[in-house]
Amino acid sequence: MIRFAIAVVALTALAGSIVLAQDSTPKVQVFGGFSLLHQQTGQLNGTNLDVFLHEPGGTFKPENNFEGWNAEVQYNADRWIGIVADFDGRYGTPFTASSISQVSGLPDGTAYSFLAGPVISYRKFKKITPFAHALFGVDRTTLKSSTINGLPAPVTSASANYTDFALAAGAGVDYKLTQHFALRLAQVDYFHTSVNLNKLYQSAFAPGLFEGPATHQRNLRVSAGVVFQF
Repeated sequence: MIRFAIAVVALTALAGSIVLAQDSTPKVQVFGGFSLLHQQTGQLNGTNLDVFLHEPGGTFKPENNFEGWNAEVQYNADRWIGIVADFDGRYGTPFTASSISQVSGLPDGTAYSFLAGPVISYRKFKKITPFAHALFGVDRTTLKSSTINGLPAPVTSASANYTDFALAAGAGVDYKLTQHFALRLAQVDYFHTSVNLNKLYQSAFAPGLFEGPATHQRNLRVSAGVVFQF
């Protein structure tokens, strides 16, 4: 009888430890935070921008950095493997005026992406959880209509957009604060977009003005923020 009682206690303790181990892994994680995208300009530079828009040399230059937000919803099948849906928004102007010009009214740009894919988390540490993911989906880039002033002749652009394939492959690390909250200290992604800049800018300005810019971009995205865990 004593041996039976000891066995029952041992099995109960083992089952309890398994449950606690399972409970320590959140089933759902929701991340939200700031992102910075360093974007490849697709062979655009100040010289060919001036040529494409028929302006004097030294008028325009491309912009590389775009600020925005990044959000993710992650479902963990077990301690190691999960699936994540990633949402991203970036804002800015795709090219700016050089400091020696008096140009205003440059077109604003926005971009949104939706990606999804597998994620692997390393949950061996008490506070720190490194992870890596590979995400695939679409990206939609939009240029708003504008009238660029401060030039010998104003340049008008129409609203234009382009949607195509995108992917992100990267890694990050979360720092656990409480059972339900963590900080995403950093998430760094190689962020590939497939924006045909020839078509996008020709739709915005005029056919034939832009010839030669790349049809895909190899970018770097860095994100950080807060993670809610359930």
